[in-house]
Amino acid sequence: MTSQTTVKEASQSPESPARTPAKGLRGHPWLTLFSVAIGVMMVALDGTIVAIANPAIQKDLGASFADVQWITNGYFLALAVALITAGKLGDRFGHRQTFLIGVTGFAAASGVIGLSHSISLVVVFRVFQGLFGALLMPAALGLLRATFPAEKLNMAIGVWGMVIGASTAGGPILGGVLVEHVSWQSVFFINVPVGVLALVLGALILRDHRAQNAPKSFDILGILLLSAAMFCLVWAIIKAPTWGWGDGMTWLFIVVSLVCFGLFVFWETKVEEPLVPVGLFRSIPLSAGVVLMVLMAIAFLGGLFFVTFYLQNVHGMKAIDAGLHLLPLTGMMIVASPLAGFVITKVGPRIPLAGGMIFTAVAMFGMSTLSTDSGTGTMSIWFALLGMGLAPVMVGATEVIVGNAPMELSGVAGGLQQAAMQIGGSLGTAVLGAVMASKVSNDLPGNWASAGLPPLTPTQAGQAAEAVQVGIPPLQPNTPAAIAEKITNVAHDTFMSGMSLACLTAGGVATVAVFVALLTKRGENADAAGGGVHI
Repeated sequence: MTSQTTVKEASQSPESPARTPAKGLRGHPWLTLFSVAIGVMMVALDGTIVAIANPAIQKDLGASFADVQWITNGYFLALAVALITAGKLGDRFGHRQTFLIGVTGFAAASGVIGLSHSISLVVVFRVFQGLFGALLMPAALGLLRATFPAEKLNMAIGVWGMVIGASTAGGPILGGVLVEHVSWQSVFFINVPVGVLALVLGALILRDHRAQNAPKSFDILGILLLSAAMFCLVWAIIKAPTWGWGDGMTWLFIVVSLVCFGLFVFWETKVEEPLVPVGLFRSIPLSAGVVLMVLMAIAFLGGLFFVTFYLQNVHGMKAIDAGLHLLPLTGMMIVASPLAGFVITKVGPRIPLAGGMIFTAVAMFGMSTLSTDSGTGTMSIWFALLGMGLAPVMVGATEVIVGNAPMELSGVAGGLQQAAMQIGGSLGTAVLGAVMASKVSNDLPGNWASAGLPPLTPTQAGQAAEAVQVGIPPLQPNTPAAIAEKITNVAHDTFMSGMSLACLTAGGVATVAVFVALLTKRGENADAAGGGVHI
């Protein structure tokens, strides 16, 4: 496959048999959608439900700001590194098998996290969660692509996107309920019964589908190069606030990442069965869809990371209250996602995607104006607008990526779609975290001195900056009330200056995404849906 034309022709080969109508439960399209939606919901929820539990985890386990970042980044990075490889596994061995293995492993890893008593174990098994989640996410999309006929595929993708969007946005609310009324461990324990249900339904309903020209081998070197490139890039961004952006170690990891990316692209043009066929990216709409998912996730998931600290640590809300304050975001995504699917089916993805990113940019710019005394009404406006913007992007970008890939690469396409979102989420948390850390480090000394507070030693200044990055005043025991009030005001004002700059950065990213969205168009290979070998 050396060009888009060749890829498309291969997917529409007359040798591909027509879709066999499902009989009974197994292979029924809508039951298949219901079954995979449960597994997808579990993974999508976990991407954001933990954000609301981060303050409780930090306090209970004595974690640092960097540790809390890794609870999120470890999960997203593992997903991002493994998704494309997992998609290839599904294309090779069948999406049903990889989906069921992914569901089982994800639920088991969740149970272990709930039993953990150290931050290191939490981070390690968050990585395992990400790896098993990577198995089931592209497999779910591959099953839908193979099960639904072309005329109903967009509708199915719309529902699938709604589940992801609603789960992603609903995570903070459910997390707030669980953290407030049970414990932070329950955020992970809840995945166990959900995983068992997904496993049982999947075993009964899912039908395996494999394209006749499915891959027969694995690109081991390509897997290693791509994994190394993404790891080095995110590691450099996360460590830059500690090392310094001008430090040699920071740039060493960035250079290694760029070299690995370059070698990966070169190798993919030489290997017989590449991990990601370079010809796939000859499709400008598909490439634009992947970039759009990255940019959207940077703005959304990166910004959401700080919103939870803003609500809980600056406004002093309990976890459940913080979750309820995000209800406008969740509700708007639930309402707007199916509407976006309908509109995209009628007019194509370009206009809805561009419009969605405009709404997202305006929402992020609006969130940059929030202050320590902003009311619920003001916050709700920006949260609702953000949900309205994200819905068409969640649905439309999926259709653009999957619909422009051939049937035999449905797993890789699903992996690309999810990898783009997870890379964006990880980079968003890291990049906006670096923006926050830099702003706090620059502003805190001056704000501290202006308030007439006692000077800090270099060690104390570093510890204070780390606390302020999550909105916590660096108070010592038995601090006099008057001094404590000054420290609290300085900490919250400094945090807000950092969050404002982070939201402005996210708004800038969303603005760039508007122009990327204009390059998208409806999928060209949707008519290949429903073909393949049924097992």
